[in-house]
Amino acid sequence: MCAGRHRHDPTGRHHGGTPTYPYRLAPAGLLTRRQLRARGLRPGGADPVAQIEWRRGRRVAYLYRADLARPVRPMTEARWAAHERMMLARRTCPACHQDAGYVIPRSLGTCWPCAENDR
Repeated sequence: MCAGRHRHDPTGRHHGGTPTYPYRLAPAGLLTRRQLRARGLRPGGADPVAQIEWRRGRRVAYLYRADLARPVRPMTEARWAAHERMMLARRTCPACHQDAGYVIPRSLGTCWPCAENDR
């Protein structure tokens, strides 16, 4: 490891008290949000206890204790309805007010036909 780089810092001395590990070298029992979700779990309000760094410190993922994680809450009918409304809003073109059938790209701001007409 080069001088000045502190990717492996299990005490957190160089990272403001947050234990830091290199990519793929986190201790057993610590998982990222994605890893928790893949197991049907969520952090459940617990704060991250460590982090992993990669790409020379430009990328960071927080680690949570698996033993403190809680099960993911099931989707209720009301949650599904809210999700559907949210997705409809993302699919509705602000210019022609039609459901485009896909999420409208932010770069365009409108559906493809309206974007082509504006050119």
